[in-house]
Amino acid sequence: MSVRFASLGSGSKGNATLIDNGSTCVVIDLGFTIKETVRRLSRLGLMPHDVDAILVTHEHADHIHGVAGFARKFGTPVYLTPGTYQQKKMGELPVLNKINCHNPFEVGSFTITPVAVPHDAKEPCQYLVTSNEITVGLLTDLGHITPHVRETYRECDALLLECNHDVVMLQDGPYPYQLKQRVGGDYGHLNNVQAAELLDTINLERLRHLVISHISGKNNLPNLAQDAVQPLLLGWTGSLVVASQEEGFGWISLD
Repeated sequence: MSVRFASLGSGSKGNATLIDNGSTCVVIDLGFTIKETVRRLSRLGLMPHDVDAILVTHEHADHIHGVAGFARKFGTPVYLTPGTYQQKKMGELPVLNKINCHNPFEVGSFTITPVAVPHDAKEPCQYLVTSNEITVGLLTDLGHITPHVRETYRECDALLLECNHDVVMLQDGPYPYQLKQRVGGDYGHLNNVQAAELLDTINLERLRHLVISHISGKNNLPNLAQDAVQPLLLGWTGSLVVASQEEGFGWISLD
């Protein structure tokens, strides 16, 4: 059974990643309105009812804005940590599954491994999604690489990796001082160099697809992110893709 994955969009204005193996389709985060989500799903040849579950990483708006409305309209189950669920903001959900971010769980034919990460949210996690020994890893929205993260993401067939900002662009950019400190801090977002350093410990012989993700529109450029990771990929024969805010990226298949 093959696995394919795609993105509806990646960045501070909205995020959503789709992973599908033919029998189960999950979306990780949903930061778009229902109307925009439906439009972007159709671009990938999907309808809302094709989505079997929504996995949420944390409660920031660019990741959760569309979750509750979509779940209520289409009856989609939602999986998140207890700290991420905010009843006052999200209201009642048709099927709410509170997960322990240290314990794997099953969604249809997928095994989901949540991974606790350092980010300025209440109980954030990222995810590894596995089917038939094929693993797709999503790793964005963390301020630094912990030993646990480094070990957990060592063996992936595909990895969506945050390259949020270039350190110099962030320092010289338009953000106010406090926001610069938050974004660049240990509980903010990965910069290009931090992302590249993670690649030094990943099994590149297994990794077939790397997607540079969650690029800041004001504090980074795609070519700067690519330039940072390329030295760690010398001799690597896999594909390198950059996810965009408006387009995300189209289906990538793993057999």
